[in-house]
This record gives sequence, C-alpha cells and structure tokens, in this order.
Amino acid sequence: MNDNEERPVTIITGRVWKKKDGKPEGVHVMLVAPDDDSAVRRALESLAAEGYAEAELDQIGDMEGVPDDEPHLSAFQGALEGEVSIVTFDVPI
Repeated sequence: MNDNEERPVTIITGRVWKKKDGKPEGVHVMLVAPDDDSAVRRALESLAAEGYAEAELDQIGDMEGVPDDEPHLSAFQGALEGEVSIVTFDVPI
C-alpha cells in the first residue's frame, strides 16, 4: 500500500469483561492502523483504558464499506478520524 493511500478501517471482534469472572459483553473495535499487530495493541490499550479487565479477541479484518446502522456508523466515522471506537453488546451466556 502506498503511503498516500487511505488505510481501511480495521474491525476486531471478540468478548470483554469489566471484572474477572464477570458477565461477558460482545465487542467490536474499529480503528485505522498500519498493520494487524498495531491494531490489536491499540485495541487492547483502549479497552484497558475504558476499564475492561479482560479481553478475548476472535477475528480481525478490514471493513468493506460503510456500516448502515448505528452505533457502528458512528464508530466507523470515529475510526476514520483517528479514534479507537468500541461498540459493546450483550452476548448469550
């Protein structure tokens, strides 16, 4: 990829816990990073800064297009602006 080209928004999916042995939440983290290792590192740092005690990341990939619905649309826009955007949701236990 050329340095002048815009980097795609990366999405990382998984689960997070506020407390060890607590209730898990699903998570989608969106950000722009130069490579997968940097993306994972920044995602974990941001999750820790938001108070998550544990994270289990499952998949990483590049977004293909802009999401249609909130809160992912706002998270995508935040990622384009340089933020690490975190979307959490309930998961079945």
